[in-house]
Amino acid sequence: MSNALCYYLPCTQGIDPHAKALAMEFDQLRYFLRVAGRANFTRAAEDLAISQPALSRSIQKLEEELGQPVFQRKARSVSLTEAGVLLQSRAQQVLTIIEDTKAEITDDGQSGRVRVGAIPTIAPYFLPNLLQQFSSEFPKAHLIVQENTTDALIKSCTQNEIDLAILALPVSTKYLGVAELFEEELLLVLPPDHPLVQKSKIRLSDIEPLPFVLLGEAHCLSDNIVTFCRQRSFQPVAVERTSQLTMVQELVSLSHGVSMIPAMARILDDSNRRVYRSLSGKKPTRKIAVIWNPYRFQSRLVEAFKDRLQTYAQQSVQSISET
Repeated sequence: MSNALCYYLPCTQGIDPHAKALAMEFDQLRYFLRVAGRANFTRAAEDLAISQPALSRSIQKLEEELGQPVFQRKARSVSLTEAGVLLQSRAQQVLTIIEDTKAEITDDGQSGRVRVGAIPTIAPYFLPNLLQQFSSEFPKAHLIVQENTTDALIKSCTQNEIDLAILALPVSTKYLGVAELFEEELLLVLPPDHPLVQKSKIRLSDIEPLPFVLLGEAHCLSDNIVTFCRQRSFQPVAVERTSQLTMVQELVSLSHGVSMIPAMARILDDSNRRVYRSLSGKKPTRKIAVIWNPYRFQSRLVEAFKDRLQTYAQQSVQSISET
């Protein structure tokens, strides 16, 4: 979170001393929120790029001004006191107003930042060309990309740490805007010497007894695969789980099991160590969507990115279907 107030109250000669104090108080609020979010002074100091003693002094001064503690200190963590819970709510409101006001005043539709989040099974396959196209059209824009799991991106979007996130549905939240972008097929991936490669049609029943290689439980792609199988009355047996889609592909190549891979990832895989096949009958798919916080100010640049994103998504669907 940036120190928005410094754009209004630069420390120059002749500035009102009360304004200097006000600027320092906003820093205190920003630091307080980071410690509250991380529940740890060390990790919060690392996020803020300041020393832990400096952070501790800032929080101590804040508590002295309030006349009561905002944190309960423990050996390796902190938790909010009743006063801290109230301050957290108010501090978020105050900093939100400041950030949105600055963003609205300086919004020229051409410059500024766009903070984009995406899940790991989308980011490296879908975003690069889109980011390149957008940077060419808006050279003054500063694009920031965060790759994380669905739950973490929803939290970041809710807390305004990112402007929008690209992920797979469903999204379990009531307070975010959601727009579906496209639906893509999940393709069966097999080692090239697997007996099923020779079959003209591969049915779900053919893979039911086979071991699966899946991503870890934090990744929604595994949920998509398991849900599809359960809806057809069988539970895939995961013999191995990993944190990266490329490792899933490699383990399949080594005959550790089979898996299902998004079509966008298959397009970038030119290895002859894996074979991709489309299942016959009802095919497994996932729906890709963009989410954002409708209660926060959206700059014209962010809206432009969202518009280009939707156009690019439709082009990608056509490209995938022609492959």
